[in-house]
Amino acid sequence: MPTLGLGLPSLEIEKAFPQATPATTFPPAVSDYFQLDDLLSEEERALRNRVRRFMEAEVAPVIARFWERAEFPFELVPKFATLNVSGGTIKGYGCPGMSILSSALVNAEIARVDASCSTFMSVHTDLGMLTIGMLASEEQKQRLLPPLARLDHVSCWGLTEPDYGSDASSLNTTATKVEGGWLISGQKRWIDNATFADILVIFARNMQTNQINGFIVRKGCKGLKATKIENKIGLRIVQNGDILLDNVFVPDEDRIANINAFQDTRKVLAVSRLMVAWQPIGIAMGVYDVCHRYLKERKQFGAPLAAFQINQEKLVRMLGHVQSMWLMGWRLCKLYDAGKMTPGHASLVKAHNTRVAREVCALGRELLGGNGILADFNVAKAFCDLEPIYTYEGTYEVNSLVTGREITGVASIKAPISSRNKRS
Repeated sequence: MPTLGLGLPSLEIEKAFPQATPATTFPPAVSDYFQLDDLLSEEERALRNRVRRFMEAEVAPVIARFWERAEFPFELVPKFATLNVSGGTIKGYGCPGMSILSSALVNAEIARVDASCSTFMSVHTDLGMLTIGMLASEEQKQRLLPPLARLDHVSCWGLTEPDYGSDASSLNTTATKVEGGWLISGQKRWIDNATFADILVIFARNMQTNQINGFIVRKGCKGLKATKIENKIGLRIVQNGDILLDNVFVPDEDRIANINAFQDTRKVLAVSRLMVAWQPIGIAMGVYDVCHRYLKERKQFGAPLAAFQINQEKLVRMLGHVQSMWLMGWRLCKLYDAGKMTPGHASLVKAHNTRVAREVCALGRELLGGNGILADFNVAKAFCDLEPIYTYEGTYEVNSLVTGREITGVASIKAPISSRNKRS
């Protein structure tokens, strides 16, 4: 049996393919064709540029290898802490108190280089921390938020269950009142950061009121088990987990004070859906930037790929999508600031942006040819990472129906006829 070459390490991508620069050296940002920077304040541009420099210098050189191994880059967490963006829009408690647009720009800039890192930060900030910031008591905020803002602690947000995804408010996890606290029992699935979070925001049904309440569950509690979901093709760095809660005791002081029904979470979900709508903007910007550089570097038939008409058409189509996505995201932030944003507004932008970003990634995959399936050039990684974002925070279809309900006045998310067999 021939053995030549067995066991040898693969060539470094720079040596194996010297004609184009891999994404470890991230390309300049060149997607602002309509000079949308003019819509930002000087402070917003400065923040955006600071996060951009950080992602290009600290994350881009190393992130592909973590993605390939589906491992979380814990070494980067202290570096993210130096950005002072954890906590987003929350004011006080060591949080930055950013505007909604500034927070969205941060999310997009992180996603431009790596969507998994943006998901990690967004779940920690826009779900875990924001639930505490908006709905906890003052004592709970003072106690919980400062270490989360410093990233000394990491949070996760446990709503989704194996039986309830889009229909999350029908959850089965229970909270039973006992002396001094609550016993939480049930199962959660697809919970980002679950395997290492210090603070788990868990939603459960109060068995006294039959309403959804929120609870702070701490890592290491008796009866708590969190295991990693394996074999994902997208957001491979994100440690999605199954959480099992077997009579986990939560003291009264850790029941989130102002969550008495599921509708109390709506203002948190409004912000988180807005932030998720900016993730595909960042992903698409990064894919465009990589492709723009690649087409000018890579040569075939004696000319750079940028000289071929079909490639220019694809690049221009990608650019148009980036402009439209950014403008919709910007307008959504302005509607939020004015108190005019509706659930339908946020759902439309999330649905639209994830749909067209899929085309951006697919076109980028085509433009890079064989290199379009390598994480080394970012496009393949972005292509895969966008798929779960297309689905989470409401699937494309459910978000479309939320907007459809607003514009028609007719609700169509739930089937009008029970799926159970009935006698006629």
